[in-house]
This record gives sequence, C-alpha cells and structure tokens, in this order.
Amino acid sequence: MISRVCQTTRKVWRVWAKALGDKSGNSDKEADWIALIRTFIFIQLVVTNCFIVAGNIRHWNDHHVPPSYMPVKKVAQ
Repeated sequence: MISRVCQTTRKVWRVWAKALGDKSGNSDKEADWIALIRTFIFIQLVVTNCFIVAGNIRHWNDHHVPPSYMPVKKVAQ
C-alpha cells in the first residue's frame, strides 16, 4: 500500500516538474531542486495575482457617482 502511494507521488511529481518546464540540471537531484524553485515562483505568482484581483474587486465601485435624481448626503464639517 505504501509503495503504491510512493509510486503515485513520484509520478505526480515528475508530471508537475515537466509541466514547469524542461528538465534542468546534471542529475535528478539537481533537477528536483530546480523544480522546487520553479514551484515556489509559480505559487508566488498565483498568490500575487489573487491579491491584485481581490484589491480590484474590493475597490470596484469606489468612484460611483449617484444619479442626479438621488439626493446627495452632505457631510457636516
């Protein structure tokens, strides 16, 4: 059972590493480190993109001008 999980994990890791780009490095160990770095960069890009999208959604209608038929509340000074 455990060996089957390890084999599946290895297959998934290899597919993920190939999806990140060409195999780089002189050995499998070096290629795995490069794939880890690429994974970190990918996660960083996705998280950054999520923050940008969330900020755009949050401030979507900040500069809303009410229609002329709606009364405008005056702010007391």
